[in-house]
Amino acid sequence: MEILEAIIIGIVQGLTEFLPVSSSAHLIFAQHFFGVNEVGLAFDTLVHLATLVAVISFFYKDIIKLLQAWWLSIGDILQKRFQEGYRQDPYKRMAWLVILASVPIGFVGVFLKSEVESVFSAGLFVPAFFLFVTGTILYLSQRMNKGTINFEKIGLKESIFMGLAQACAILPGLSRSGTTISAGLVAGLDKEFAAKFSFIMSIPAILGATLVQITSIGSALSADFLPMLLGFIAAAVSGYLAIRWLLELIQNRSLDIFAYYCWIVGIIVFMASMINII
Repeated sequence: MEILEAIIIGIVQGLTEFLPVSSSAHLIFAQHFFGVNEVGLAFDTLVHLATLVAVISFFYKDIIKLLQAWWLSIGDILQKRFQEGYRQDPYKRMAWLVILASVPIGFVGVFLKSEVESVFSAGLFVPAFFLFVTGTILYLSQRMNKGTINFEKIGLKESIFMGLAQACAILPGLSRSGTTISAGLVAGLDKEFAAKFSFIMSIPAILGATLVQITSIGSALSADFLPMLLGFIAAAVSGYLAIRWLLELIQNRSLDIFAYYCWIVGIIVFMASMINII
């Protein structure tokens, strides 16, 4: 992999991980265009790890509070007053809800790893199709009644629903942020909080994916250290900027522009693949 190629792919990953347009689809398209498909899930996972740096950097204050609240809730368990703390402290509640929302994708990552890898190597048709599905999900979710569930009110039902959406979004072309934000809107979450919860709940998922692929990451780094390092940095910086932009955008505007984008790109890639242009 050339340095410029790695940087471009890193920027693509950073932007599309948090913008609701499917990072997995864009990585597959970019790797296909540059002819670096042999990097596969190793480089994919590495740049996902870079976006973990981005989301932790952006939400570090909330993350520190969540970790502190989770640790205190462990003490609540030992003192047999877990339910009281869970009900009264929204940070304790949210810490456990993030963990609960991560269970579905953890199951998929551990028990369906080979099936997922086979889907990623199935060509451009699959991500192109699911990118179109992403656009449809985004468009329809924007037509839901405005939700009012926020940090203070989120419960088991909403977090499980978003967790199931995150597990489905492991398919290439289904945007993780787009699918989970849409699921949050369907479940009645406030739009801005749905985005925030979506970003924070990505942390355990990215960590889990990194652990599953840790061996292949090491091998890939030893072969292409500098390009992969620069790709990592590019993904981290662009990911941070994407989070900030989307949170600003989502406060005052709809996400329809991303739905249109997903439809257009999905159709173009699908048709081009059918007639062997790409």
